[in-house]
Amino acid sequence: MKLFKRHYLSGIAVAAVFAAGITSAKADNWKYAFEEAITDVQGVYATKFKEEIEKNTDHTIQLYPYGTLGESADIMEQAQAGILQFVDQSPGFTGSLIPEAQVFFVPYLLPSDPEELSSFFRDSKAIHEDFKELYAEQNLELLTMFPEGEVVMTTKEEVRSPGDLDEVKFRVMTNPLLVESYKAFGATPTPLPWGEVYGALQTNIIQGQENPLFFVDSTKMYEVTEVITYAGHNNFTTAVMANKEFYDGLSDEDKKAIQAATDAAFEHILAYQKGLGEEAIENIKKAKPDMKVVVLSEEERAPFKDAASAVEEKFIEMTGDSGKAILDQMKADLKAAMN
Repeated sequence: MKLFKRHYLSGIAVAAVFAAGITSAKADNWKYAFEEAITDVQGVYATKFKEEIEKNTDHTIQLYPYGTLGESADIMEQAQAGILQFVDQSPGFTGSLIPEAQVFFVPYLLPSDPEELSSFFRDSKAIHEDFKELYAEQNLELLTMFPEGEVVMTTKEEVRSPGDLDEVKFRVMTNPLLVESYKAFGATPTPLPWGEVYGALQTNIIQGQENPLFFVDSTKMYEVTEVITYAGHNNFTTAVMANKEFYDGLSDEDKKAIQAATDAAFEHILAYQKGLGEEAIENIKKAKPDMKVVVLSEEERAPFKDAASAVEEKFIEMTGDSGKAILDQMKADLKAAMN
């Protein structure tokens, strides 16, 4: 009955969006869905994108935050079908469509330095050329990718080594490589939709999860875990896409406006994130003073980094020559960003 209700309600939501598209097609009302709340990083990016489009064109943008139209898989299906014109989704979920996108989950691949990270996302050939072609094969026009913040683990018990994750059921996205990462880290990876994570932690079905710090704060994950651990293993990446048939059918003027809005929102979100992690920690400590924060030393990170090499090999095994080419190009792009 619950399953029927979920799909029934989801169907109503999608039908409403589709109907809105029909009635407002002449007014060029474009629809844009994303995976977070309107006040989270993806929402701030989307809001800036909307402002730029509406300031510089006659078009309007209707925003659909997380949960409005279902889970991440639902909004991707709607974007591919053309019900949505724009969608923001992490490669963690897109990896089921585009296996090479899982490269963003190879631990310790991305730099921790904010300037190097920004430079990489701004100029990467892998992102702006290679991935653009791969997304196009799925009827998606890749507009940009951007980082959302350093990923931290939140757990019930302290984590100082892979041994501390032994028998810990750790929630991961439905991403085969992320599953392999947490296997390598010593945990028992447990894929779950985001909507089930808080309850699963609360009832001890799982004992850990990972996310950027701002998201731990906004979703109150600290209420159902006891320790935040900085292992330095990743920075959360997300991608903004348009339905390709919709995009290809636009005038050159509209395409230029969309690219200009994409670029403006990209720079805006990089600036917005400065100090966001520190602010999130302050909020969490204020809400839960006894929340423990652990920053692993280089020595403590060493065994996690050692495990990362096996994950990289697994990525190449999963994706073959195409994945290896993407990985090699990303490494070249990262090297250039660090110079």
